[in-house]
Amino acid sequence: MIEFTTADKPFGLYKGDFNLLVNWITNTIEVENGKVGEINVINCSDDYLLDINKEHLNHHYYTDVITFDYVVGEIISGDIFVSEDRIIDNAQEFDTSSEHEFLRVVIHGVLHLCGYGDHTEEEQKIMSEKEDEYLKKFPNVTKI
Repeated sequence: MIEFTTADKPFGLYKGDFNLLVNWITNTIEVENGKVGEINVINCSDDYLLDINKEHLNHHYYTDVITFDYVVGEIISGDIFVSEDRIIDNAQEFDTSSEHEFLRVVIHGVLHLCGYGDHTEEEQKIMSEKEDEYLKKFPNVTKI
């Protein structure tokens, strides 16, 4: 089951049909040879995600997404925290729409759950290519 919840900020960037998001995430996981378990996408503010970053990762900086992996075998489960504030800033920085950036961040978290990393340059390259691949599969997403 894939659910969309909020921590301290309601979903404001994505105005579309959440069933499309669920189907897109499900299809991504299946293409990556997994099965959907329990996945929570949690919308929050920069400050909320900063507190998580400090507490759980000992990182003292803002980030757009933090993924907690609860994967067991091929059952893909986890919590994906996304910072709406950071997504808006990133969209402006990368000259894209906030919706497009929201989808990129969500699929980034899903790809982490599917086993992709982003610590090395090679992993970052693969992650970016995978993000682009799956973003193209989302119906009617506008980049700008």
